[in-house]
Amino acid sequence: MSIHDIPLRTLSGEPSTLGSLGGKALLVVNVASKCGLTPQYTGLEKLQETYADKGFSVVGFPCNQFGGQEPGSAEEIATFCSTTYGVSFPLFEKIDVNGDDRHPLYAELTQAADADGAAGDIQWNFEKFLVSADGEVLARFRPQTTPEDETLVKAVEAALPR
Repeated sequence: MSIHDIPLRTLSGEPSTLGSLGGKALLVVNVASKCGLTPQYTGLEKLQETYADKGFSVVGFPCNQFGGQEPGSAEEIATFCSTTYGVSFPLFEKIDVNGDDRHPLYAELTQAADADGAAGDIQWNFEKFLVSADGEVLARFRPQTTPEDETLVKAVEAALPR
């Protein structure tokens, strides 16, 4: 099964997949509303605005596994993201990214290594995975790597469908 075929649910509860995003390069991010890294939403939205018409999308997966920093309901998350950060990229349902209940998407993603060669568990909120238009995990960026980081931006640009 391709990473594009793994069953997901949108934040509003509708069945979906990453494949529904039409063969775009994706930056998959586990997000949280009450985290010190939450201001990264600004940079993620800027990436979305800059590259959306070039075959790219940020994709957010709320997660409450790190310090209980995403306690809200789907409606609360949607309202926070749209009113506070103007988020226009797709958000999916709140999931677990680590542990026994790890979502199958993250079971696949966490096999990818970061720039230092380390794979495995998500370290914290706002860990990022760059996925090619054909579903290959191209890069993993740890939470402290901001969306404005030159290495991340160059990787996104290189991943854009030709």
